[in-house]
Amino acid sequence: MIRFGNVSKTFKRARVLDAVTLDIAQGDRIALVGSNGAGKTTLIRCLLGEYTHDGVVAVDGLAPRDHRGEVLARVGFVPQIPPPLKMPVGELIGFAASVCKSDPARMVAVIEELGLEYDRIRKLPFVKLSGGMKQKTLIGVALGRDSDILIMDEPAANLDPEARHIFFRLLAARKESGVMLITSHRLDEVAALVNRVIEMDMGQLVLDDRVADSVDMASRMRCKITLVRPDDAFARTLGEWHFTGADREWSGLVNGPDRLRFMCMLSRYTGLIGGLELVEGKEGAPCAPVVV
Repeated sequence: MIRFGNVSKTFKRARVLDAVTLDIAQGDRIALVGSNGAGKTTLIRCLLGEYTHDGVVAVDGLAPRDHRGEVLARVGFVPQIPPPLKMPVGELIGFAASVCKSDPARMVAVIEELGLEYDRIRKLPFVKLSGGMKQKTLIGVALGRDSDILIMDEPAANLDPEARHIFFRLLAARKESGVMLITSHRLDEVAALVNRVIEMDMGQLVLDDRVADSVDMASRMRCKITLVRPDDAFARTLGEWHFTGADREWSGLVNGPDRLRFMCMLSRYTGLIGGLELVEGKEGAPCAPVVV
């Protein structure tokens, strides 16, 4: 479906991509990981036809640089840094829908499902929205259209826990229909969303591995935490996860795909945790306890 053949890219004598060869098939959900400057974004920009390069990039045999309209018609893209667009949100939705010949109502439906009141923001300039609002709007544009290639650069970075849960569920509905390419500098952020991990370093591929695909992206875990003593810093962190409680007793919900990310967070506070109870299950289904 997608092929990178010996792709190299140089900016002012700095070699950002170094002979990258990679094949991506339908059904691949790839975590493209690596530190800042590893070449992830440049590789994506080559796939979107934005950069000239050495070597071959092809989507079903078409070079994105030479056939941008045909290739981009198949791509839903969520950038890491939202563009500084001054147009109102309503105009942005209308323009995006017209370019990809989609129904703007589908984009609006996704935006509202993610928790935004579209009527309240549709006349606001996109650039004036908060980071989370911009992210939800861009996700709505990408998921509210027909595309078989979904490219997301740190897609859930600014989403609250409830919006992340809805986002994961929307991805689960599309996971067999094409290709997903999700970039991140932290594997724990995206591990449960993917079935393949590709790591880049200094413009080269250093890891390409298949991973287990057993986490239900629509599941949630009920969590109860008992602390050995109250701690203000830990309380603030749990507040960011929308946990409730006080002093030594806290409880909340954790999205199934966020399990690794949540456990990595808890590992920083091991000395504070006196008890941890996790119970998981699909929404609406009986839950079974998880041994921790």
